[in-house]
Amino acid sequence: MVKRFEIYLFNLDESSSPDEAKNTRPCVVISPNEMNKYLESAIIAPLSSTGKHYPTRVHFEFLNKKREIVLDQIRTVDKNRLVQKIGDIKGNTKRKILDVLQEMFEM
Repeated sequence: MVKRFEIYLFNLDESSSPDEAKNTRPCVVISPNEMNKYLESAIIAPLSSTGKHYPTRVHFEFLNKKREIVLDQIRTVDKNRLVQKIGDIKGNTKRKILDVLQEMFEM
């Protein structure tokens, strides 16, 4: 089962199988574990290394590089397109993600 705050390589090619994944991008699972347990899909946010300072992006370090979680580009995907787990979000970054998501959807 995929879990919230895990980092995966996401297969951008809808038509290929996970074994043939050539075009991948790192992403973080943001859907709650209750959803991840029962549904065939997960909500993800892509990771970027561009360094734009938007209020909808969470900055953190991953694999010795500065990255950002792009919460303004969240999407729901089939879990079979999550090719390989490559890490986890640690510590205070989890709280920052949840705070930004709450602010984005509050009104």
